[in-house]
Amino acid sequence: MRSRHILSAASALTMGVALVLSSAPAAVAAPAKPAPSMVEALQRDLNLTAEQAQLRLVNEARLGKLEGKVRTDLGAAFGGSWLSGDTANALTVATSDASKVGLIQAGGAKAQLVSRSLGDLTALKDKLDAATAPQTVPVYYVDVKSNSVVVETRDQAAAEAFVAAAGVDKAAVTFVASSEQPVPYYNLRGGDAYYINNSGRCSIGFSVTRGSTPGFVTAGHCGNVGASTQGYNRVAQGTFQGSSFPGNDYAWVAVNSNWVPTGTVAGTSATVAGSTAQVVGGSICRSGSTTGWHCGTVQQIGTSVTYPQGTVSGVTRTNVCAEPGDSGGSWISGTQAQGVTSGGSGNCSVGGTTYFQPVNEILSVYGLTLTTTGTPPGGGTCNGGTLTGSLSSGQYGNSSQFSANAGTHTVCLDGPNGTDFDLYLQRLSGSTWTTVASGTSASADESITYTGSAGTYRYRVHAYSGSGSFSVTYTRP
Repeated sequence: MRSRHILSAASALTMGVALVLSSAPAAVAAPAKPAPSMVEALQRDLNLTAEQAQLRLVNEARLGKLEGKVRTDLGAAFGGSWLSGDTANALTVATSDASKVGLIQAGGAKAQLVSRSLGDLTALKDKLDAATAPQTVPVYYVDVKSNSVVVETRDQAAAEAFVAAAGVDKAAVTFVASSEQPVPYYNLRGGDAYYINNSGRCSIGFSVTRGSTPGFVTAGHCGNVGASTQGYNRVAQGTFQGSSFPGNDYAWVAVNSNWVPTGTVAGTSATVAGSTAQVVGGSICRSGSTTGWHCGTVQQIGTSVTYPQGTVSGVTRTNVCAEPGDSGGSWISGTQAQGVTSGGSGNCSVGGTTYFQPVNEILSVYGLTLTTTGTPPGGGTCNGGTLTGSLSSGQYGNSSQFSANAGTHTVCLDGPNGTDFDLYLQRLSGSTWTTVASGTSASADESITYTGSAGTYRYRVHAYSGSGSFSVTYTRP
């Protein structure tokens, strides 16, 4: 368990007294409302009603957690997973082990028995990555639905030669005719615009920190190490500290003290709470000032795409449209950061295919920390009052209500190792408790930073999975 809280014995209250434990179903807890702009974009791009869009986000959050658990339980027999239905109300999990079908169904997912595990398919694609893809093979990827490696091509003979040279069994490959000619999106703005060496433009992906140094992640094709950046207002901003393209398409820029990182996405009220990856079939949205806010679904994960400059591997393929100028911009599902725009084909008039570099790989490679709405100001720790308690799996606990002035709340939850505990800040509106901020990642620990008006509030803890003792440390305005 990481130690990030300063506990104050003088202000500690025993949660056994301060929290009212409830065995009520999950529906009692009001989930954090999605950003209105995200719901509107989902309605428009997925042809949904407002109610369907909101239900889809709820289903994706619920089934996403189930998918993570089943994936772990299956281990090497995991064959991939995908969501389906207008409201993403069905999760299918594939397995190469017939004895695991019952385990999948017991969790509430549909089971599909396949001949190749995801590990088998990934190994085949790795062989393709070790070869050199011809320009006529714009995209290849693991397709969990067909349980094969899909190779899209403008020249069937060239594609078959590529597969043979890589030593991949042709029987495991599905060849698809394609007219795609993807290119990176250069030199224009996506989320927030920034300029490279006072010349080309790209887009900020997500705010990050490395130690005490603030910055942001973006696409690698936007600039090389040492290149200077200027912000949307042409004010000096920062310098590229790391960049990789082709092979990968990611970079990070350290900024000066004039720029403050925030857990927000330009052009929308959506905020960033974490970076849990979306499942195939799940909805995803992209922010770019060239084409605005657009949504679609994840089609494949771990795709390789061949640009004129070379092949980029490990990107995610989507049916979201994009155009030049969206490069490097933010991809988000609900409140979870997904990645930065790499490139694609088509446009937002006729539709297209767009690829993004997953953000978690960028964070890992460069040792970065994603800036979220749950990150206390300045990257500090929560301190002040402390509440403690214990919950069994599935239970909720509520703190006593309290009055707070207008200002910023910082709240941290320290849960038991190996569990999934969630944290909510709720405000009393009439006689109804409304969630105004939440931390709902798949980890035991959560944190919230929320700036709000004066009112009556309470903390709510949910033992989503696992049991044990926890502490909530807070600072109130």
